[in-house]
Amino acid sequence: MSATARVTSSLCRRAVAGPSTGPATRFHQARCLRTLSTTTATIPGARLRYPATRTTHARTLAATSLPTARRCLSTTSPRRSDDDDDSFDPTTIERESDQVDVCIVGGGPAGLAAAIRLKQLANAAGDDEFRVLLLEKAGELGAHIVSGAVVQPTALQELFPDWLDENNPNRFTGATPAGKDRMRFLTKTMAIPVPAPPQMNNHGNYILSVNELAKWLGERAEELGVEVYPGFAASEVLFGPDGSVRGVATNDLGIGRNGKPKDTFERGMEFHARVTLFGEGCHGSLSKQVINKFDLRRDSQPQTYGLGIKEVWEVQPEKFRKGEITHSMGWPLPYDTYGGAWMYHFGDNLVSIGQVVALDYPNPWLSPYMEFQKLKQHPLYRSVLEGGRCISYGARSLVEGGFQSIPKVAFPGGALIGDSAGFVNVPKVKGTHNAMKSGMLAAEATWNALKDRPREEDEAAAAAPSNTVFLFEYEDALRKSSIWKELREVRNMRPSFHSPLGVYGGLIYSGLEAFILRGRTPWTLKHGVPDHAATKRADQCKKIEYPKPDGKLTFDLLTSVSRTGTNHEEDQPVHLQVKDWDKHTAETYPPFKGLENRFCPAGVYDCIHCKTCDIKAPNQDINWQVPQGGEGPKYYMT
Repeated sequence: MSATARVTSSLCRRAVAGPSTGPATRFHQARCLRTLSTTTATIPGARLRYPATRTTHARTLAATSLPTARRCLSTTSPRRSDDDDDSFDPTTIERESDQVDVCIVGGGPAGLAAAIRLKQLANAAGDDEFRVLLLEKAGELGAHIVSGAVVQPTALQELFPDWLDENNPNRFTGATPAGKDRMRFLTKTMAIPVPAPPQMNNHGNYILSVNELAKWLGERAEELGVEVYPGFAASEVLFGPDGSVRGVATNDLGIGRNGKPKDTFERGMEFHARVTLFGEGCHGSLSKQVINKFDLRRDSQPQTYGLGIKEVWEVQPEKFRKGEITHSMGWPLPYDTYGGAWMYHFGDNLVSIGQVVALDYPNPWLSPYMEFQKLKQHPLYRSVLEGGRCISYGARSLVEGGFQSIPKVAFPGGALIGDSAGFVNVPKVKGTHNAMKSGMLAAEATWNALKDRPREEDEAAAAAPSNTVFLFEYEDALRKSSIWKELREVRNMRPSFHSPLGVYGGLIYSGLEAFILRGRTPWTLKHGVPDHAATKRADQCKKIEYPKPDGKLTFDLLTSVSRTGTNHEEDQPVHLQVKDWDKHTAETYPPFKGLENRFCPAGVYDCIHCKTCDIKAPNQDINWQVPQGGEGPKYYMT
């Protein structure tokens, strides 16, 4: 069997391991089978695998750029019997590999924008052989994305000027033009109008589901020739002999909780690339590795984070005000905890409501999830939601560090894009436009670095130090871009909330910055201690008692988690890695009284990939790692 056929076979074997995605999947399975009925004889050793109990991700495969005739093939691989040696090491099996020009890890706005821009440039130059491959750990694009979101369309319009054009049959149809803006400071019973900073002006912006936007961008990417593979979790960075990044590997499938291979064992794949772009989003597991290996934070402050919790409601028509945007600060959060909330009316009678709690909050008794439930009881929000129904729930960590926390973004063999680097504009309450723009800048730098270099077919030659690509142009372009300018202008707003006056001091200083100073001060405020180090001992803080959810407006955690569509195979290695659980319990529980149960927006009942445990754990002894590809939440309209 040829190398290409072996790679294709391995991709297909990994795709058939995913959970069912419903009738659409079965339709594509049948289409693949019909197509293959006349082609399988041409590839030696190939056979069909169409299990009745574990339906495939054929919809995913049918959407990729690989020829349809090769999409549902697998080769016979050895299976272990009960008599096999328990000391068998799966890493002794060589992984299949594929060589591409650019490998992009992460199918969010940044990764997809990078992939699209690369293929636009390659296609315009007539280079049809330029391969761009995108790996996404979710079972389908957008399934792990949670955002508000009011999106500034500048990057979208640059990428696709006709993205909303009525004459474009492939236009995005889920955008609601932003309408009236409201900013409120909340007490327990009152909503006090306050002037919104100019950065929050939403004229010309759109309310939309970034979850849906990612799906649309994925379709456009595939039309251009990007090889898009949802359901493939990149779990390892591959390094060349000179220490440069040479690609990534996906995780092994069919490993039991005990770490031993099962009968369904399938070795991961290696994707070797001339350039690898990491767009995993906030606190990505591979991004952490390259940041640490190349010391990319040597000249920046630590990243700071928030936890965003969101619900989507279908409200009564008489309460729906299409395009209305509401932001609030204050209650229910205490004065020493930074955060804010939103309510956006979009689509047909849909309302996006959510709250962000900064993860440098000091009180370990605080539960961000329960604070969000309290928020909905405020008259400002209750008056809209009452009588409606919650149709979706999601939670995700997000970057808040801003300008001070931007690391070096380029390193030998690759670069960080989007929230892997951290380009959210917190005062603006936006980040999608910057994430996409960073992906486009990285794509342009990558194309310029590769277009005149000979494409190496031999991996040994490609691994030579002389062939290592360093994207100097990306670093330079970033500093000249709108991203740099807008983040520098607001750099002092978020850290101003660290003063002894808490929220009140931050509001006063941020007002001065927003309306008068506009970032022209000669100083740059620091963030203080990392988020995990800000947590106080439980005996130093007031215990918080939360009311019981009513099941109508407020909900218990299990009910909310059930709305995420989360699915994980039980018998697999734990992806919240702790070297010594006994030590963790002994050192963490006595001083903090089980804060993990309170900061987790799934109550540790399940993992919805929010990364909060990795960020907030006081002793930094929890490492979040990707589970099997295709697993995790399956968010809807988030």
